[in-house]
Amino acid sequence: MAIIALVSAKGSPGVTTSALACTLSWHRRLVLAECDPAGGTILAGYLGGTLDGPRGIGELAVGELRDGNLEAAFWSQLVDLDAPKRERLLLPGVVDPVQAGSVTPLWQRFADFFGSLEKGQPPYDVIVDCGRLQVPGPPWPVLRAAAVVLLVTRAQLPDLSATRSMIRAIERDFTEHRVPPGTLRLLVVGDGHGKSEISKALRVPVIGTVPTDPRTAEVLSLGGTVRAGRPLMRAAGALEAPVRTLLDRRRARLAWPAHQEVPDVV
Repeated sequence: MAIIALVSAKGSPGVTTSALACTLSWHRRLVLAECDPAGGTILAGYLGGTLDGPRGIGELAVGELRDGNLEAAFWSQLVDLDAPKRERLLLPGVVDPVQAGSVTPLWQRFADFFGSLEKGQPPYDVIVDCGRLQVPGPPWPVLRAAAVVLLVTRAQLPDLSATRSMIRAIERDFTEHRVPPGTLRLLVVGDGHGKSEISKALRVPVIGTVPTDPRTAEVLSLGGTVRAGRPLMRAAGALEAPVRTLLDRRRARLAWPAHQEVPDVV
Protein backbone atom coordinates (compact mmCIF):
# COMPACT_ATOMS: atom_id res chain seq x y z
CA MET A 1 0.00 0.00 0.00
CA ALA A 2 3.03 2.28 -0.15
CA ILE A 3 2.69 5.37 2.10
CA ILE A 4 -0.41 5.97 4.25
CA ALA A 5 -0.12 9.31 6.04
CA LEU A 6 -2.18 10.42 9.06
CA VAL A 7 -2.36 14.09 9.98
CA SER A 8 -4.57 16.47 11.95
CA ALA A 9 -5.45 20.14 11.89
CA LYS A 10 -5.27 20.97 15.59
CA GLY A 11 -5.15 19.53 19.08
CA SER A 12 -4.60 15.83 19.67
CA PRO A 13 -7.55 14.00 18.09
CA GLY A 14 -5.78 10.65 18.07
CA VAL A 15 -3.34 10.65 15.15
CA THR A 16 -0.60 8.70 16.95
CA THR A 17 -3.07 6.37 18.67
CA SER A 18 -4.83 5.61 15.38
CA ALA A 19 -1.56 5.09 13.50
CA LEU A 20 -0.24 2.72 16.16
CA ALA A 21 -3.54 0.82 16.36
CA CYS A 22 -3.51 0.31 12.58
CA THR A 23 0.10 -0.85 12.67
CA LEU A 24 -0.68 -3.44 15.35
CA SER A 25 -3.86 -4.72 13.70
CA TRP A 26 -3.30 -4.76 9.92
CA HIS A 27 -2.20 -7.93 8.12
CA ARG A 28 0.74 -6.57 6.15
CA ARG A 29 4.41 -5.85 6.78
CA LEU A 30 4.44 -2.29 8.07
CA VAL A 31 6.82 0.41 9.17
CA LEU A 32 5.28 3.05 11.41
CA ALA A 33 7.29 6.25 10.95
CA GLU A 34 6.83 9.06 13.47
CA CYS A 35 7.28 12.20 11.35
CA ASP A 36 5.66 14.70 13.70
CA PRO A 37 8.04 17.69 13.91
CA ALA A 38 6.75 18.31 17.44
CA GLY A 39 8.28 15.01 18.53
CA GLY A 40 7.56 11.30 18.79
CA THR A 41 5.81 9.73 21.77
CA ILE A 42 5.65 5.98 21.14
CA LEU A 43 9.17 5.23 22.36
CA ALA A 44 8.60 6.86 25.74
CA GLY A 45 4.89 6.03 25.94
CA TYR A 46 3.79 2.68 24.50
CA LEU A 47 7.29 1.20 24.78
CA GLY A 48 7.86 2.71 28.21
CA GLY A 49 11.30 4.10 27.42
CA THR A 50 12.80 0.63 27.73
CA LEU A 51 15.25 0.87 24.84
CA ASP A 52 18.87 1.78 25.46
CA GLY A 53 20.57 4.43 23.38
CA PRO A 54 19.23 6.95 20.86
CA ARG A 55 17.26 5.59 17.94
CA GLY A 56 14.93 6.93 15.29
CA ILE A 57 14.43 9.48 12.55
CA GLY A 58 16.52 12.12 14.32
CA GLU A 59 19.56 9.84 14.34
CA LEU A 60 18.92 8.97 10.69
CA ALA A 61 18.77 12.64 9.76
CA VAL A 62 22.06 13.46 11.49
CA GLY A 63 23.74 10.51 9.78
CA GLU A 64 22.27 11.40 6.39
CA LEU A 65 23.45 14.99 6.61
CA ARG A 66 26.90 13.83 7.68
CA ASP A 67 27.47 10.68 5.62
CA GLY A 68 24.54 10.25 3.22
CA ASN A 69 23.98 6.70 4.51
CA LEU A 70 20.18 6.52 4.86
CA GLU A 71 19.78 3.19 3.04
CA ALA A 72 22.47 1.51 5.12
CA ALA A 73 21.45 2.98 8.47
CA PHE A 74 17.65 2.81 8.19
CA TRP A 75 17.06 -0.75 9.41
CA SER A 76 19.30 -0.35 12.45
CA GLN A 77 17.12 2.53 13.67
CA LEU A 78 13.88 0.53 13.76
CA VAL A 79 12.16 -1.09 16.73
CA ASP A 80 10.42 -4.44 16.26
CA LEU A 81 6.96 -4.08 17.81
CA ASP A 82 6.26 -7.80 17.39
CA ALA A 83 9.72 -9.29 17.88
CA PRO A 84 11.24 -11.31 16.38
CA LYS A 85 8.92 -11.35 13.35
CA ARG A 86 9.99 -7.95 11.96
CA GLU A 87 6.53 -7.48 10.46
CA ARG A 88 5.56 -4.39 12.49
CA LEU A 89 8.46 -1.99 12.81
CA LEU A 90 8.67 1.46 14.39
CA LEU A 91 10.86 4.36 13.30
CA PRO A 92 10.72 6.55 16.43
CA GLY A 93 10.29 10.28 16.07
CA VAL A 94 12.48 13.11 17.27
CA VAL A 95 12.95 13.37 21.03
CA ASP A 96 14.99 16.57 21.10
CA PRO A 97 13.89 19.85 19.47
CA VAL A 98 17.40 20.20 18.11
CA GLN A 99 16.83 17.06 16.03
CA ALA A 100 13.83 18.64 14.32
CA GLY A 101 16.14 21.12 12.66
CA SER A 102 18.08 18.24 11.11
CA VAL A 103 14.97 16.40 9.95
CA THR A 104 13.10 19.28 8.28
CA PRO A 105 15.40 19.71 5.24
CA LEU A 106 15.26 15.95 4.62
CA TRP A 107 11.49 15.42 4.34
CA GLN A 108 11.72 14.88 0.58
CA ARG A 109 14.57 12.42 1.03
CA PHE A 110 12.55 10.46 3.57
CA ALA A 111 9.44 10.58 1.38
CA ASP A 112 11.34 9.09 -1.56
CA PHE A 113 12.88 6.39 0.62
CA PHE A 114 9.58 5.44 2.30
CA GLY A 115 7.98 5.11 -1.14
CA SER A 116 10.70 2.69 -2.25
CA LEU A 117 10.06 0.23 0.60
CA GLU A 118 7.00 -1.32 -1.06
CA LYS A 119 9.32 -2.61 -3.79
CA GLY A 120 11.88 -4.06 -1.37
CA GLN A 121 12.54 -7.68 -0.52
CA PRO A 122 10.54 -8.20 1.58
CA PRO A 123 8.20 -5.30 0.79
CA TYR A 124 6.95 -2.96 3.50
CA ASP A 125 4.19 -0.38 3.50
CA VAL A 126 4.71 2.74 5.61
CA ILE A 127 2.17 4.31 7.94
CA VAL A 128 3.35 7.84 8.69
CA ASP A 129 2.29 9.80 11.76
CA CYS A 130 2.62 13.39 10.53
CA GLY A 131 1.10 14.97 13.64
CA ARG A 132 -0.35 18.45 13.25
CA LEU A 133 0.35 20.51 10.16
CA GLN A 134 0.17 23.79 12.05
CA VAL A 135 3.72 23.51 13.40
CA PRO A 136 7.11 24.69 12.08
CA GLY A 137 8.60 22.45 9.40
CA PRO A 138 5.63 20.13 8.63
CA PRO A 139 6.39 17.08 6.44
CA TRP A 140 4.62 18.27 3.29
CA PRO A 141 6.78 16.15 0.94
CA VAL A 142 5.68 13.00 2.79
CA LEU A 143 2.01 13.96 2.41
CA ARG A 144 2.49 14.63 -1.31
CA ALA A 145 4.13 11.22 -1.76
CA ALA A 146 1.42 9.34 0.15
CA ALA A 147 -0.96 7.04 -1.69
CA VAL A 148 -3.57 7.79 0.99
CA VAL A 149 -3.78 10.78 3.34
CA LEU A 150 -6.09 10.40 6.33
CA LEU A 151 -7.02 13.71 7.93
CA VAL A 152 -7.99 12.81 11.50
CA THR A 153 -10.69 14.87 13.14
CA ARG A 154 -13.13 14.67 16.01
CA ALA A 155 -16.80 14.83 15.11
CA GLN A 156 -17.48 17.99 17.10
CA LEU A 157 -18.08 21.39 15.46
CA PRO A 158 -14.90 23.21 16.70
CA ASP A 159 -12.69 20.41 15.34
CA LEU A 160 -14.62 20.19 12.08
CA SER A 161 -14.23 23.93 11.57
CA ALA A 162 -10.45 23.66 11.90
CA THR A 163 -10.47 20.59 9.67
CA ARG A 164 -12.34 22.49 6.94
CA SER A 165 -9.55 25.08 6.80
CA MET A 166 -6.90 22.36 6.74
CA ILE A 167 -8.67 20.56 3.90
CA ARG A 168 -8.49 23.69 1.78
CA ALA A 169 -4.79 24.15 2.61
CA ILE A 170 -4.02 20.55 1.65
CA GLU A 171 -6.04 20.79 -1.55
CA ARG A 172 -4.24 23.98 -2.58
CA ASP A 173 -0.85 22.42 -1.91
CA PHE A 174 -1.72 19.20 -3.74
CA THR A 175 -3.00 21.15 -6.75
CA GLU A 176 0.14 23.27 -6.83
CA HIS A 177 2.37 20.19 -6.70
CA ARG A 178 0.20 18.15 -9.11
CA VAL A 179 -0.69 15.43 -6.64
CA PRO A 180 -3.26 13.13 -8.29
CA PRO A 181 -6.82 13.66 -6.97
CA GLY A 182 -8.54 11.18 -4.69
CA THR A 183 -5.77 10.93 -2.11
CA LEU A 184 -7.45 12.69 0.82
CA ARG A 185 -9.97 11.08 3.18
CA LEU A 186 -11.33 11.86 6.64
CA LEU A 187 -10.92 9.60 9.66
CA VAL A 188 -13.41 10.59 12.36
CA VAL A 189 -12.67 10.00 16.04
CA GLY A 190 -15.40 9.76 18.67
CA ASP A 191 -19.08 10.66 18.75
CA GLY A 192 -20.78 13.72 17.33
CA HIS A 193 -21.94 14.55 13.84
CA GLY A 194 -22.58 11.58 11.51
CA LYS A 195 -20.34 10.39 8.70
CA SER A 196 -22.69 11.49 5.91
CA GLU A 197 -23.20 14.90 7.46
CA ILE A 198 -19.46 15.45 7.88
CA SER A 199 -18.63 14.25 4.39
CA LYS A 200 -21.27 16.48 2.84
CA ALA A 201 -20.26 19.55 4.85
CA LEU A 202 -16.51 19.18 4.26
CA ARG A 203 -16.78 17.74 0.74
CA VAL A 204 -14.33 14.95 1.53
CA PRO A 205 -15.40 11.30 2.00
CA VAL A 206 -15.17 9.76 5.46
CA ILE A 207 -13.22 6.51 5.17
CA GLY A 208 -14.04 5.30 8.68
CA THR A 209 -14.58 6.11 12.31
CA VAL A 210 -12.63 5.30 15.46
CA PRO A 211 -14.64 5.07 18.69
CA THR A 212 -13.78 6.63 21.99
CA ASP A 213 -12.04 3.82 23.90
CA PRO A 214 -10.13 5.35 26.82
CA ARG A 215 -8.82 2.02 28.13
CA THR A 216 -7.15 1.05 24.86
CA ALA A 217 -6.01 4.61 24.16
CA GLU A 218 -4.24 4.63 27.51
CA VAL A 219 -2.45 1.37 26.70
CA LEU A 220 -1.34 2.70 23.33
CA SER A 221 -0.17 5.92 24.96
CA LEU A 222 1.44 4.62 28.16
CA GLY A 223 2.09 0.92 27.58
CA GLY A 224 0.45 -2.33 28.54
CA THR A 225 -1.27 -5.27 26.89
CA VAL A 226 -3.11 -4.49 23.66
CA ARG A 227 -6.32 -6.52 23.35
CA ALA A 228 -7.41 -7.15 19.77
CA GLY A 229 -11.07 -7.40 20.73
CA ARG A 230 -11.31 -3.88 22.13
CA PRO A 231 -13.45 -1.37 20.13
CA LEU A 232 -10.52 0.82 19.11
CA MET A 233 -8.47 -2.11 17.80
CA ARG A 234 -11.42 -3.59 15.92
CA ALA A 235 -12.12 -0.24 14.27
CA ALA A 236 -8.46 0.22 13.33
CA GLY A 237 -8.34 -3.27 11.85
CA ALA A 238 -11.48 -2.56 9.83
CA LEU A 239 -9.76 0.41 8.17
CA GLU A 240 -7.39 -1.85 6.26
CA ALA A 241 -9.99 -2.93 3.69
CA PRO A 242 -11.23 0.55 2.64
CA VAL A 243 -7.67 1.88 2.55
CA ARG A 244 -6.69 -1.00 0.29
CA THR A 245 -9.73 -0.37 -1.91
CA LEU A 246 -8.90 3.33 -2.13
CA LEU A 247 -5.32 2.55 -3.08
CA ASP A 248 -6.40 0.11 -5.80
CA ARG A 249 -8.90 2.64 -7.15
CA ARG A 250 -6.27 5.37 -7.17
CA ARG A 251 -3.84 3.18 -9.09
CA ALA A 252 -6.55 2.29 -11.58
CA ARG A 253 -7.34 5.99 -12.05
CA LEU A 254 -3.71 6.79 -12.79
CA ALA A 255 -3.64 4.05 -15.42
CA TRP A 256 -7.02 4.96 -16.96
CA PRO A 257 -7.24 6.67 -20.39
CA ALA A 258 -7.34 10.44 -20.03
CA HIS A 259 -10.80 10.78 -21.63
CA GLN A 260 -12.45 8.43 -19.11
CA GLU A 261 -12.89 8.52 -15.35
CA VAL A 262 -12.89 5.86 -12.69
CA PRO A 263 -15.77 6.43 -10.25
CA ASP A 264 -14.62 7.29 -6.75
CA VAL A 265 -17.05 5.92 -4.16
CA VAL A 266 -14.80 4.93 -1.25
